[in-house]
Amino acid sequence: MDLTPLVDLFIGTQGTVPGTSYNGGNVFPGAALPFGAVKVGIDTTEFNSSTDATAGYTPDGNVTAITMLHESGTGGAPTYGLIPQMPLTTLEGVNVMDNLTYMQPRTNNDTASVGYYASQLTNGVGVELAASMHAGFMQYTFPSDSSKYILVDLSHYLPTQDDSIASQAYSNGVLDIANNGSAYSGSGTFRGGWSEGPDFDVYFSAEFDTTPQSVQLWHGPFTDPYWPNSTNANATFLDPEVTHVQGGRPGYNYADRIGVLFQFPANATVVRSKVGVSWISSDKAQSMLDDEIPAFDFNGTVDAAKDAWNSNILNQITLSSDAATNSTRNTMLYSALYRSHLLPSNRTTENPNWDTLGEPTFDDYYTAWDTFRCLNSMYNLLSPDTESQIVRSLIDIWRHEQFMPDGRSHFYNGRVQGGSNADNILADAYVKGLRGAINWTDGYHALLTDAETNPYNNFDPEDLSQSTKQGRGGLDNWHQYGYITLDYSRAVSKTVEYSLNDFAVSQVAQGEGAPGDAQKYLNRSAGWQRIWRPIDSLNFTGFLAPLYENGTVMEGYDPLSCGSCEWMAIAYEATPWEYSWTVPFDMQSLIQFMGGPMRTEQRLDAMFVPGLRPGSVGSGGNNGIGDTLFNPGNEPSFQTPFLYNYLGSRQYKSVMRSRETVNQYYNIGPSGLPGNSDAGAVDSWLIWNLIGMYPVVTQPVYLLLSPWFSDITLTVGNGKTLRVTADNLAEDSYYVQNVTLNGALWTQNWVSHDNITGGGPDGSDQATLHFVLGSQQTEWDTGPSPPSPGHVDMGGPPSSR
Repeated sequence: MDLTPLVDLFIGTQGTVPGTSYNGGNVFPGAALPFGAVKVGIDTTEFNSSTDATAGYTPDGNVTAITMLHESGTGGAPTYGLIPQMPLTTLEGVNVMDNLTYMQPRTNNDTASVGYYASQLTNGVGVELAASMHAGFMQYTFPSDSSKYILVDLSHYLPTQDDSIASQAYSNGVLDIANNGSAYSGSGTFRGGWSEGPDFDVYFSAEFDTTPQSVQLWHGPFTDPYWPNSTNANATFLDPEVTHVQGGRPGYNYADRIGVLFQFPANATVVRSKVGVSWISSDKAQSMLDDEIPAFDFNGTVDAAKDAWNSNILNQITLSSDAATNSTRNTMLYSALYRSHLLPSNRTTENPNWDTLGEPTFDDYYTAWDTFRCLNSMYNLLSPDTESQIVRSLIDIWRHEQFMPDGRSHFYNGRVQGGSNADNILADAYVKGLRGAINWTDGYHALLTDAETNPYNNFDPEDLSQSTKQGRGGLDNWHQYGYITLDYSRAVSKTVEYSLNDFAVSQVAQGEGAPGDAQKYLNRSAGWQRIWRPIDSLNFTGFLAPLYENGTVMEGYDPLSCGSCEWMAIAYEATPWEYSWTVPFDMQSLIQFMGGPMRTEQRLDAMFVPGLRPGSVGSGGNNGIGDTLFNPGNEPSFQTPFLYNYLGSRQYKSVMRSRETVNQYYNIGPSGLPGNSDAGAVDSWLIWNLIGMYPVVTQPVYLLLSPWFSDITLTVGNGKTLRVTADNLAEDSYYVQNVTLNGALWTQNWVSHDNITGGGPDGSDQATLHFVLGSQQTEWDTGPSPPSPGHVDMGGPPSSR
C-alpha cells in the first residue's frame, strides 16, 4: 500500500512565529531514506540570532548550498550541512568564499514529498533533490538564456549563532577533478558541532551527466568559523589544467579553504549530479554511488525511496478503509511515523574507527535523553529487528570506547544532558524479550560500566564540574551520598535520572542471573527518595530538592524554578515540579510521598492549570510551549498526563489529558509540533497517543489511553500483529467504557508486552485490543493498577523517618 501521500514533510519546520523557524520543530524536510546515512537538502541563512538552522532548512532564509548530511529535529548547535553544491547563473559580484554574495531567495514555497524535494531560486534555477542510502541526487533546471555554474565550496557547513562553544569549523580538505570535469572526489575535514568533537573526515565522489565547458579549482585563506565571517577573504583560482588541490598538510586544522567552479555549456538546460558519501574513502563513496544510483534516473531514485519508506516503515501501521476517513489524523499519524525514522543514521559498514566484525553501526544519537522515553519503545514494538540493531550498535561503541553514548555524532560521544540513558534503552529492549544477535553478556557489562565507572572530566565550558562527554558525571557523589549534591550541576535532574538508570541495571541483572546485583541497584534506584523534602509550593507539600552534602536544602529554593534550566542549573530543561513525577518504576512510593491517591490526583490536576508556569525553560528560554507546568514539548513531561492510570479508576483523566494535548499542540501545519522534534521523540509521543496507549520505559508495560482510529493494525515483530479497534468513536465520544483483550473482558488500565505481541489465544498471529467508547467519563478500570517493580520502602519521606 502506498502511504507516502499521507506524509507532509513540512510539519514541524516552522515555529511559534509564523513563517520562521523560531522555536520550531527543526525538522529536516529534504530527501532521505529511513535512517539514511545521507540526507540531502538545502541549507539556508538564519538572521535571527536566537535560533539556528539546525536541519539546514528555514522557511524564510536564503539558500546558500545543497548539502548531503543533515540532522533532524535537534536543538543546540547545528551539526553537518556538509559536501555542498550551489547552482549559479552569474559570477557578477560573487565572492566564492562568501555565501552572502551568492545566496538565493526562493520565489515561492518549496515542495516536498517522500523521497523528493524541490526549490525554485530567484536566479531562475529549479532545484530537485532525491536520495539513496549513501548518495544524493541533484537535478538542476537552468534558465535557457543564463550562464550555468555549479559552485562547490568544500568548507561549507551549518554555522551557529548562539552556541559558540559547540560551533562547527572547517579544518582541511582535498579535491580532485576527473573525466574532463564530469567527476570530482575528495574529502573534507571538520570539527565541532553539538557533540564538541575533534576532527572528522567525510569522503565523497561525485558525477555530472553533462561535461562542463570549464572547471577551475580554487583556494583561499582559512577564515573564522562564525557566520558571516569578517575577514574579507578572496579566493585564488588555479589554472584550468590543475586537477588537484589540497587545503594543507594532513592533520592541519587551519588549512586553506578550497573549492571548484564548474561552468556548463549554454545548451545544458538540465544538469544532473550524483554525490556518494563515505566515512571510509572516496573509492567507497564511488562504489556505493554505483550500487545505489547506477544511472542518472532521477524519477527512479525517487520511486525507490518511496518503496523503501512504504515497505520498511509506513506499512508498520495500517488503517482499515472505514478508519481512514479523517485525512487530518491520517496525515498526523503517517507524518509522525516518517519523522521518527530519520535518526539515528545507519552507517553500518561505514565505521572509520574499528572493524565492527558484523555488528551494526548507527551514528547521530541525538540524544538518548530525548529518545529513551517513548521512541525506542516504539521501535521495540513495531520493529524489534531495528531496535535490536540499535542496541547492538550501542554495545559495540562500549566495547571500543568504554562507554555507551547518550549523544553521539560523527562517531564521537557527547554530550550527556542527564543520566546514562542508553541504560534505559537496553533495559527496555531486555524486558521486552529482544535477544537474537544481541550479546547480553556484553550489554550487561556496558550497564555496569555506567553504574560504577566515573567518566573523566572533559572540562566542557558549559559545565566544568563533571564529564559531559559520556557516562554519569559526578558518579562519586552518587556512590557516596546516594544522590547528586550541589557540588555538581543539575543535581535534581541527575538524581532522579540516575535512579531510573540504576533501576534499568537491576532489571537486566535480574534476568542475567545476578540477584545480588539486582538488589544492589534496586536499592540504589531509591536515590530520588533521599532528596525528597517537605517543601511547599502552590499549596502542595513535598518535592525533589537540591541538597548539599549535609542534606540541607539550597537557600531560596523554589520547585517552580530551575533557574537557567541549562547545564549549570539545578535541573535540566524542566522544573523540579516536572521532575518530581519522573519515577515510573516506583509510583507506589511517589503516591505515598505526595499524600495518597486523592492528593496526588489534585497535584496532577495542577500540572495542567493554565498560567502556573512562571517562565520559560531551557535553551535560552525557548524549550517550552504553553504556560502550564506540564510542558508538552519537552521529554521530562512526556508521561505525566497518563499517570492518572496509577490512581485507581481515573484512567478517564489520562484520556482527557491526551485529547487536550494533541488537539491543542499538534496539527498538520508547518508549526504543527510543540517544539523540537528531538530526533523523532516528540513524533513518537504523538503516535502512541493516536494508537491509544503509552509505554512505561524499562518495564514491559503499556498504559491504556483511547485510540483515535476505529480500526488500526500494528506490526509487532515475528510475523505477528496487534489490531486495535474502537466502537462509538466520535469527536465527543472517546472515553473508555470497557475493554476486551483477545475477546475477554479486561478491567486493567494497562497491558503487558506479551499481552499484545504474542498473537491471539486461538494460535492466530494477531492479538486484538477492543475499546468501547462513549461521551461519559467512566470508572471502568477496576482491576489492579500498573505495577511499581522498583518499589523500595525506605520508611517514607525523609521528614517522616
